[in-house]
Amino acid sequence: MPSQQRADIRKAVEVLRHGGLVAFATETVYGLGADATNSEAVAKVFAAKGRPAANPLIVHVVDKAVAKRYVGAWPESAERLARAFWPGPLTMVVPKGIQIVPAVTAGLATMAIRCPDHPLAGELLREFDGPVAAPSANRSTRVSPTTADHVRQDLGKGVDLILDGGPCRVGIESTVIDLTSSKPSILRLGGIARGRLEEIVGPVEVQDPAAGTSSAAKSPGRQAIHYAPVTPAFRIAQGDEHLFSTFFRHRLGRKAIFLIIHGSELAGQLPQWADHDAIVELPSDAAEYARRLYAALREADDRHVDMIWIEVPPAGGQWDAARDRVHKATRPASEGS
Repeated sequence: MPSQQRADIRKAVEVLRHGGLVAFATETVYGLGADATNSEAVAKVFAAKGRPAANPLIVHVVDKAVAKRYVGAWPESAERLARAFWPGPLTMVVPKGIQIVPAVTAGLATMAIRCPDHPLAGELLREFDGPVAAPSANRSTRVSPTTADHVRQDLGKGVDLILDGGPCRVGIESTVIDLTSSKPSILRLGGIARGRLEEIVGPVEVQDPAAGTSSAAKSPGRQAIHYAPVTPAFRIAQGDEHLFSTFFRHRLGRKAIFLIIHGSELAGQLPQWADHDAIVELPSDAAEYARRLYAALREADDRHVDMIWIEVPPAGGQWDAARDRVHKATRPASEGS
């Protein structure tokens, strides 16, 4: 690690220890970190993001040993999952330890915890030697940041220090699995697919991702609208293509941009309706699509168009997390036509 980066990490540790906020790269998205045992520091996270108190934060630790110091219990299923997927994009919901302040967990007796797989995050957490509460480093409900520039654009002076670790290689948030119920259940789809989890702990349920904001949730990312661009965005599902002829006949004065999947049926049809420079093709590989999605949404916002149209990814396997993000970022095509 370059000497300047090491110096930046030492400075970041001091910021955390004095109750400040540090944005840092992980393999998923950039996080906005605060000492999870410091109530005043955690309050700054909610204020900087404009985040509702009912939306809990994920606690980040350097390894399993540190995790065990701060949880209330460590189920055998957590041991197996940590051995298989940590460090990595998997968050586990387990009983809360007494040192984690209540605001981190939205007042619940459970906490979400993970070990990120990024050298910069790992070194920061190793030097800090404690729990860092870190939601995505953006304004609440908006598109998560996958570069340091995204953090600067969203939060500006709301963060004390940014550790630039380059573009995030996964590009969407971690999978969250609840281990406090009778059967493991996925609360948020993410970087680890359901099938891989089931290889370790057996059958896993997937809970309905929609949740209200009036009561506390066990996991972040369960609001009906989340990860959304500023520009009104609409999703194009199978069979919605017929809406475009109506849209272009009656809304010729409105500027639009289209995020479509390379090689899809829509990719072949769209040029008859839209100019080439209004079409952004996203990769047809699920992992590459996820890595590119948030940056593409931000780029679409920067075009200052009237609306964004996004082709819904296919269902199943590695595509499910990206499909979830598209649904939460958009409204049905019928509302935009």
